[in-house]
Amino acid sequence: MNFDLDDEQRDLAAAARDFLVKAASPSDSRAALDDGADVAPGRAALVESGFATITVPEDAGGGGGSVLDLAVVAEQAGRVLAGPSLVTYARAAVLLAGDQERLAALADGSLAVAVVDGSAPTLDAAGAEQFLALRGDEVVLAGGRATVRDAIDPTRGLGDVELGDDLAVVATDARLRWEHAERVGRVVLAAEGLGAASRALEIGVEYAQQRMAFGRAIGSYQAVKHSLVDVYVQVEQLRSLVWWAAWAADQAPDELPLAAAAAKAASATTLEQAAETVVQVHGGIGFTWEHDAHLFWRRAKVDRFLLGDDVDAYDEVARLAMAQVSA
Repeated sequence: MNFDLDDEQRDLAAAARDFLVKAASPSDSRAALDDGADVAPGRAALVESGFATITVPEDAGGGGGSVLDLAVVAEQAGRVLAGPSLVTYARAAVLLAGDQERLAALADGSLAVAVVDGSAPTLDAAGAEQFLALRGDEVVLAGGRATVRDAIDPTRGLGDVELGDDLAVVATDARLRWEHAERVGRVVLAAEGLGAASRALEIGVEYAQQRMAFGRAIGSYQAVKHSLVDVYVQVEQLRSLVWWAAWAADQAPDELPLAAAAAKAASATTLEQAAETVVQVHGGIGFTWEHDAHLFWRRAKVDRFLLGDDVDAYDEVARLAMAQVSA
């Protein structure tokens, strides 16, 4: 089966790349870290571009696209460490399905929302005015107060949320909907990780080709080239997993639990390996505040624990795979 992108999706990736390269960059991530500047491109710009709400139905003002379409954009967002995360919009679109008024508010930007996962830090809590949460078997929407945490990666806008008393029930008997939204979120998170890992690898390769030691480019030495090749293999394996998981979200819901867990786990380990490798390849300067390598490392350390950590995801992959074998 071919899990590569078609021409329309490649055009979408190119359009997203053009927008995001102009709207966000690691230097914006640095500014948020150094000076507390707003993350880029920010909620308003993402919504105005139409990329954030690709999976919102057209009749609610969204793009009416697929999870795969959003994953294609998310890869480009990951390359420039953009914020807020497209994961938030992906999950909100699933949780608000059928609620035309709120979906329209999400699509026009008037609903600035984050999704609360119990006591875990909430992704994109910074700047959110309303919060989606699971209470029993009901999905609820409420105001609340977000206490933003000191940032390892400020683009993730992590915070602790205390919900207000103004709970509105969005969906009843909705535990399966919540689980589906989480899996879709894992797919989009993995796509962002794919983009960040790909860019970190490119930075490492570019430097290895230019930096000279003992009269030779350092990329010609086995210790350097092998570490970069190892990351390249992981990135390409992750790419296949991400496209499979996104396809499953759209076309094969029975495959989604395994695919989403596998993509989440592989993304966490791949991005961490890519970030650590780019630091090591750069040697002394790679460890400095002035170089961008630590920004990718910060993203890796945060993303590893979003929507469950990689260990839990690998455990889930093993359980689901064994269950299929036993069936």
